[in-house]
Amino acid sequence: MTYEDGKLKVVGTRPIRPDGVDKVTGRANFGADHSMPGMLWGRILRSPHAHARITGIDVSKAEALPGVKAVVTGADMAESSGSADAGESAINLRDLSRNVLAHDKVLYDGHAIAAIAATSDKIAREALKLIDVGYEVLPHVMDVDEAMKPDAPLLHDDMFTEGIEPTPETSSNIAKKMVIGFGDVDDGFAKADVIIERTLKTAPVHQGYIEPHACVATISEDGQAVVWCSSQGQFVIRDLCSQLLGMEAADVRVIPAEIGGGFGGKTTVYLEPVALMLSQKSSRPVKMTMTRGEVFRATGPTSASSMDVKIGATRDGRITAASAEFRFQAGAFPGSPVGAACMASFAPYDLENVSITGYDVVTNGPKVAAYRAPGAPQGAYAVETVVDELAEALNMDPVDFRALNGAREGTKAPYGATFKVVGNLECLEATKDHPHYKSNLGPDQGRGVASGFWFNIGGQSAATVAINPDGTVSVVEGNPDIGGSRASMAMMAAEVFGVAVEKVRPMIADTASIAHNDVTGGSRVTFATGMAVVQASEDAVEQLKKRAAKMWDVEVEDVVWQDGAAHTATKDAPLTLADIAAQAGRTGGPITGNASINARGAGPAFTTHICDVEVDRETGAVEILRYTAIQDAGKAIHPSFVEGQMQGGVAQGVGWALNEEYIYSTDGNMENPGFLDYRMPVASDLPMIDTVVIEVPNPSHPFGVRGVGEAPIVPPLAAVANAVYDAVGVRMTELPISPPRLLAAIDAYKAAAE
Repeated sequence: MTYEDGKLKVVGTRPIRPDGVDKVTGRANFGADHSMPGMLWGRILRSPHAHARITGIDVSKAEALPGVKAVVTGADMAESSGSADAGESAINLRDLSRNVLAHDKVLYDGHAIAAIAATSDKIAREALKLIDVGYEVLPHVMDVDEAMKPDAPLLHDDMFTEGIEPTPETSSNIAKKMVIGFGDVDDGFAKADVIIERTLKTAPVHQGYIEPHACVATISEDGQAVVWCSSQGQFVIRDLCSQLLGMEAADVRVIPAEIGGGFGGKTTVYLEPVALMLSQKSSRPVKMTMTRGEVFRATGPTSASSMDVKIGATRDGRITAASAEFRFQAGAFPGSPVGAACMASFAPYDLENVSITGYDVVTNGPKVAAYRAPGAPQGAYAVETVVDELAEALNMDPVDFRALNGAREGTKAPYGATFKVVGNLECLEATKDHPHYKSNLGPDQGRGVASGFWFNIGGQSAATVAINPDGTVSVVEGNPDIGGSRASMAMMAAEVFGVAVEKVRPMIADTASIAHNDVTGGSRVTFATGMAVVQASEDAVEQLKKRAAKMWDVEVEDVVWQDGAAHTATKDAPLTLADIAAQAGRTGGPITGNASINARGAGPAFTTHICDVEVDRETGAVEILRYTAIQDAGKAIHPSFVEGQMQGGVAQGVGWALNEEYIYSTDGNMENPGFLDYRMPVASDLPMIDTVVIEVPNPSHPFGVRGVGEAPIVPPLAAVANAVYDAVGVRMTELPISPPRLLAAIDAYKAAAE
């Protein structure tokens, strides 16, 4: 069923979010808020070395300390193999088990080695000091290009590069090579009048969520386990824990807490399997909470990258060929988002000849995790920088150049898909027409633009809708609410039922209370879980019509549902939702609607950003003066939350562009594992971020939803860098554009000009 936009009464409005009061009053429970009687406190011993062989672990002194109830190491974990579906990607269980607790080697500063459960946090911390670990320190490698060299320190003796035929006989740090594209790039470059080729680099950055990882776990004597935790998917936590520990999935119940940010970084496990092991060994509940330093040192940042991009065009502005090589740092174990970078970076353009090669490379850093549109911001930084330089070389307006070559309906993407209805050109048109783009700039001020793309995904979702006796509606679904999805679920259900959104109460169920739902990630929830909620609501409406027909003694085909009530031509007064619900016990019992789907047809999202900066030439400091994000949302269910997602992505992207980076010592130890030294933007660093929501409906969704959470972080890196160039004439090919780095580039530019 589809719903006509002009007749919508709830979708597209801005009601107060259902969980808002609990969150602003402090009633909402997050990961570290849960406690249990008899609970123990868990702590983890972490490696001080970037790379070392473990020659022995002696836990006897720690076990003997009064108050210590359990100690576990990697030797206590069952041997894992195969892979697990984590919604957005597959996870190698063997690698995951070795990341949760090191086995024979530690591979990064902060790698977990052993864990303790004690009657107090103080005792647990003291006990960690009593664990004696023997190390054989090994050479380490942090830089992705250095890691690819034949003589680089080797992390895994048994890793042979996938994607090369025949498979190499010599192990290396290159986990995988991938190549995508079509056409003849050599012929395309031969036809180009102008060719720009550049190498660009980005540093590893963290998702920076405010709430650290935390959980409480307990296993009873009959083997039934319960985990309370903050995550982006309680079903993923259940499945990973059960597979790592050799348990049945039905024996692990995961209850989701509220989540204080994730951005992709909470789609895997760190503490949860360890807490379960400690609980099983001690027969007591165990609570574990990371410090901020542990979050930075031991949970996934996103990849550092080294990228070569080459684009050619004719004098009239048509791109004839494009190629790229992306080298992405995976951290200690394979699994960087280089594949998504290859697929997404050139997607805003309608190309005839394109070739992209990607390398997934292990280094001695924490295993990377997803971070909003994983891989796309780095790739877009490289591509959009070269696109901007090419437009300048051709003396073309950068937006006009992008529009001339812009992807549209019928464009074949580099990864092989052919776009259906997309809003890329509409975003570019809105950019060109926006007052921001037409405004004047002052001295040392510059303006940059950049485009971005994200696939958006669908996946597995389930929802149940129950009609209460008073005519209110309960919506039960299984996705943690990060960006306001409770509100969007309630609004779509209210639209289907034809009632006020205040009559709908959305709830997030645990793993024992609803069928499987994939993670909250990939901009899938409002699209996929929203589709399940719509279908469950439509199921309930059909049942309401049948009940009304029974009450009226008419054929169900004669009943129409409209404005929250059943109508029929032979009766003057309609039967409201409350009227039918009150008689449910007499007409067949409780009224519920259900839907379990594997949603397909996610609509790709395109976006273009405008950024104005001012550069202090004496210090290299960059101030963001004005920022406007234009994005196709398909349909904004709750416009305020869509705008908030766009603004949040910009804020994170600006931090990535200007300040954020992991800084390591020569020994491979992280030197800035805290918000004081890891410089994320605060309110005073940013202007009010303007948003323009474009709505080109996705025909695969009943309300036209595309998904909005990933795309906003894709353009800012390039938009900021392009604006800095416009201000001072210096192309920054390495991020972040920190004041010392920019000042050095300005000084070098001056020296070269003299």
